[in-house]
Amino acid sequence: MKKEKLLSPFQRFVNLQSSSGILLLVATIIALVWANSPFSESYQYIWDYEVGFISDSFELKKPLILWVNDGLMAIFFFLIGLEIKREFLIGELNTTKKIMFPLFGAIGGIILPVLIYIVLNQNPETLKGWGIPMATDIAFSLAILTVLGNRVPLSLKIFLTAFAIVDDLGAVLVIAIFYSDSLNYVLLGSALAILALIYLLSHIGIYFKYLTLFTGFVIWLLFLKAGLHPTLAGILMAFAVPVRQKIHTHEFTKQLDSIVGEIRQSTILQKPVLSVEQLHLIDDLEDWSDDYRSPLQHLEHKLHNWVAYLVLPIFALANAGVALSTDGGLETALIVNIVICLILGKSIGISTVIFLARKFKIIDVPSDITNKQIVGVSFLAGIGFTMAIFIASLAFINSPEYIDSAKIGILIGSFLSAIIGFSILRFNTVKGKFTHISGIVKNENSN
Repeated sequence: MKKEKLLSPFQRFVNLQSSSGILLLVATIIALVWANSPFSESYQYIWDYEVGFISDSFELKKPLILWVNDGLMAIFFFLIGLEIKREFLIGELNTTKKIMFPLFGAIGGIILPVLIYIVLNQNPETLKGWGIPMATDIAFSLAILTVLGNRVPLSLKIFLTAFAIVDDLGAVLVIAIFYSDSLNYVLLGSALAILALIYLLSHIGIYFKYLTLFTGFVIWLLFLKAGLHPTLAGILMAFAVPVRQKIHTHEFTKQLDSIVGEIRQSTILQKPVLSVEQLHLIDDLEDWSDDYRSPLQHLEHKLHNWVAYLVLPIFALANAGVALSTDGGLETALIVNIVICLILGKSIGISTVIFLARKFKIIDVPSDITNKQIVGVSFLAGIGFTMAIFIASLAFINSPEYIDSAKIGILIGSFLSAIIGFSILRFNTVKGKFTHISGIVKNENSN
């Protein structure tokens, strides 16, 4: 029973990502239909419409699609940063033994697709897109695993989530190093100085939510003007959010008992409204709850729904609308290259590295995960939708025909990877019910 309670937050996370994956799919279909319908001009007009303001000394005006990719996606990256920090401190990546399994999978899933892309690429202008097939879209891939239900163990979902997070971290580093413009070091230095101050305050236990919000916007703006991709401000600010509470459980429960006792004593007559004394007690309870709640977990909990049900669907709606018949033509070689990298690069890279690492006893694979399940999940890792499209928009920012070609390759590769991965897991897994008994995972065959 205790194990079930321990795992329930992760299970809620999986369910949320699954719902987000379905919503992403709907937004993608709407964007594709819209961009290839008689109303395609309105689609292009909306996302190219410039929003912002200009003054004598300052300008901040961008097309709506860049507000989505540079602004809204900073919130997505902030959430990614919170997840990475949590996983490394208290989650599935907090020990060397836990991190080795997904880490080796992520290494294989990053290196081989990049190598295949570079080898197959014949056009110097498209070489910069080598980072496109790196990352795994956690929402879509977890949605497919959830559809499979009790055919896959929870440990397989944990593995997929963990190596997808490591993938995202690798993609963030690649964006920071290879997909940023020439830098203004004065503005960048100012941003890093503010960030260092926020880190210092967090380290000594000083944290204010609204101060983090304000400084996050300032750092985002400085990164934008400095030439570093502004979404990186999101992930860097996430690392400044403390994971520990201001007070310990013993102190909180002691105060809770005291407040509850006072509320009982003040409730002599039942009235439809609270007394002034009771209102003060409720305020005290809220203050103590805020101090007891982990800032990182609280922000992560609050942002998950916004990112899953608003930020990512808007991103998909803005970026997935590819006109399949464009005036400038499509780069077929780029499309094929990305498809191959997502399907074969990911699947072969992840499964091969994991099998070799296990053979040489570098990693321990949970006993309830079979080789076929590893291969199946390796294909699901080829679903690279969100981060892949994001990197494509950075790599070919001045070449719309290459962006469209890359998006088509991503959509085709992700779709085929999903079909192959689902088929392997669906038809090569013994149908059973995976339960957790006394911390041990047990497979109960239905036959």
